[in-house]
Amino acid sequence: MNDTSTPYSRIGGEPAVRLLVKRFYELMDTLPEAYGIRKLHDQNLSRAAERLFMFLSGWLGGPQLFVENIGEPRLRARHLPFPVGHGEAAQWMLCMRQAMAEVIADEDLRTALDNALTKLADHIRNRDFPPPA
Repeated sequence: MNDTSTPYSRIGGEPAVRLLVKRFYELMDTLPEAYGIRKLHDQNLSRAAERLFMFLSGWLGGPQLFVENIGEPRLRARHLPFPVGHGEAAQWMLCMRQAMAEVIADEDLRTALDNALTKLADHIRNRDFPPPA
């Protein structure tokens, strides 16, 4: 029986989450529009990619790899050292939206994840208050 009770299982489990993260970082690394967010990362993206994979695994309802290996996500606190404003959040979402469009076939699921991730990206912001008019 195919479990479709979590977003993790609905998108295809570990292989799909790994593919999503791989494509996300490929886009971040190559899209000129993502320069602002890319420059906040190390030259080698493998550590960031593994952390995002572990986070998304648990966040999507799969194994809680981030919590097991690193601890509670505390995303806002973990991102405080980096200047994350509206531009960086938008660039992150640009890459994630394109990666989701390429990896996640279920349009309703993509929409739901887009809404949730947009809120999450906004929560992580620590610059540019209030939002531009």
